[in-house]
Amino acid sequence: MQFVWPWLFYALPLPLLMLLMPRARQPSVQALRVPFYRLLATAAARAPRPGISTRRLLLLWSLWALLLAAAARPQWIGEPVALPAAGRDLLLAVDISGSMEMPDLDLRGQPVMRLDVVKEVAGDFIERRVGDRLGLILFGRRAYLQTPLTFDRKTTATMLREAEIGLAGKETAIGDAIGLAVKKLRAQPAADKILVLLTDGANTAGEVTPEQAAQLAHEEQLKIYTVGIGADSLDVSRLAAAQGINRLFAPRTINPSADLDEDSLKNIATATGGRYFRARDSEGLREIYREIDRLEPAEKDQQVFRPVHELYPWPLAAVFLISLLVAAGQVWSLRRQPQAGAAADPVSPS
Repeated sequence: MQFVWPWLFYALPLPLLMLLMPRARQPSVQALRVPFYRLLATAAARAPRPGISTRRLLLLWSLWALLLAAAARPQWIGEPVALPAAGRDLLLAVDISGSMEMPDLDLRGQPVMRLDVVKEVAGDFIERRVGDRLGLILFGRRAYLQTPLTFDRKTTATMLREAEIGLAGKETAIGDAIGLAVKKLRAQPAADKILVLLTDGANTAGEVTPEQAAQLAHEEQLKIYTVGIGADSLDVSRLAAAQGINRLFAPRTINPSADLDEDSLKNIATATGGRYFRARDSEGLREIYREIDRLEPAEKDQQVFRPVHELYPWPLAAVFLISLLVAAGQVWSLRRQPQAGAAADPVSPS
């Protein structure tokens, strides 16, 4: 809480000047003898003496203080509220096809699926994008907008963590994912529109080819960063228990990224002014997202405002209510005073 003009409270002792001022002299008048002097003297003794009682003085002082409080413009300053920064519109397109369950990457020293690494690393990337509007596209055989563009980074990261393999089908529709991003970003006013597309395979489904989708993205000034994920070699023993591979006749190591169409991903990035990255392990994927942070820095100077609520109506309302009660009390006293005087001092006609 604050006062816009607190210096007005210096006028709080101003009513004291009335007590320091000399009283006006009473004009001298000629005495007049009347036969009912004793009756007038008795009535004058019963009448209230001039002056202000302590209770009334405190009441008037309180009214004066409330008036000064209202004039000083009290304000309640609310908690800081972050303003949406004028950053980028950034969409993440994540492949959740069947091949993303390949356990060829390590996370904290443990072999995990590719999608688990993406959830971990891309989740951190989302948290760092302060000031950008983020959206999430999940694609397999079809592409779905899982999270529309929003400043709510927490919700976007949560929706990514809840993604499951095969939710959108087992195949891979890269062209449809790009086409959906173009459709969702086309009507947005942001000058910078970014798509980060991550996949581990080639386009095997969908109605739009990656080349056609890249051309549409170029026309809409959508920059695409493509990320190919997957290790170059994998010990078959890691797959033996999970997929029932007969190690007796299987090679010792295989290339789990043999289906990755790097040429297509490079062409998409080149056509739209972006870059292609290759992630062969979890640390490499982290470095890729850090590089994207450097290429497309997020807004750091976030603006905030604090809502201001004017409070001067409250002391003014208190002054009005107290004055109304005092006036009502005065009217009540004036109505009862003549009747009480007449009952106490009846005057005989004689």
